[in-house]
Amino acid sequence: MDLGLRDRVYLVTGGSRGLGFAAAQALVADGARVLLSAPHEATASSAAARLAPDAAADVAAWIVADNADPATPGRLIAAARDRFGRLDGALISVGGSPPGTVAATTDEAWRSAFESVFLGAVRLARALAADLGGSGDDGAVGGSLTGAGGSIVFVLASSVRVPLAELAISNGLFPGLAGVVKTLADELGPAGIRINGLLPVRIATDRVRELDALRGDPDEVRARLSGHIPLRRYGEPEEFGRAAAFVLSPAASYITGAMIPIDGGAISSI
Repeated sequence: MDLGLRDRVYLVTGGSRGLGFAAAQALVADGARVLLSAPHEATASSAAARLAPDAAADVAAWIVADNADPATPGRLIAAARDRFGRLDGALISVGGSPPGTVAATTDEAWRSAFESVFLGAVRLARALAADLGGSGDDGAVGGSLTGAGGSIVFVLASSVRVPLAELAISNGLFPGLAGVVKTLADELGPAGIRINGLLPVRIATDRVRELDALRGDPDEVRARLSGHIPLRRYGEPEEFGRAAAFVLSPAASYITGAMIPIDGGAISSI
């Protein structure tokens, strides 16, 4: 199936590792070009090099950026257009939140997570909406069914639907981001811009292994938790990446405002 990604350009925040990198791999494999952002130069440049081992291949670029920085959206959009001459959408990895109960999570931890996880994602989506759909004199996003359009995807978590033990910040912020996605789908639809959320569960990334290690031996924890997943295994990053590439692509042109589990059936709610 041709996803229609050839020569399209996407931002991938948190693209140096884990789910972001897996999505970038799938996008590049189908002909797209990507701008990766990450907090550290070494990891960002290394990830881009792995995506484009031939230095002459103009398919991957990188930029150091922090989602909590109000200047980040403008820098990312400008870098993509300067490097590739266009922009078609973005995968916004909102980032993992530190573990902890509500009682043990400090005000400062909540504020820090709100700035990076919640407001950083909303700020970037707002800037992307204006860039992809154009804006009128009053600054409101506008356009028609023939507008430039584009696709935005938030990487969220199953806490959107089911609270997770010992992850109070995720339980507090991610459902709010899902509400933002649904609201933006209504606001941006007339400009041809789609926005969706992905809900990964137990994808075998370094981050998930770190979380498993907090519960004991990570291999034993993985084996035990796999027994609660209908498919009886963790997902592989490549499986998430392919799904993300599809939702970003023109092949998913009538999907917007959706929360899409990538979970092996693990989320029990309908």
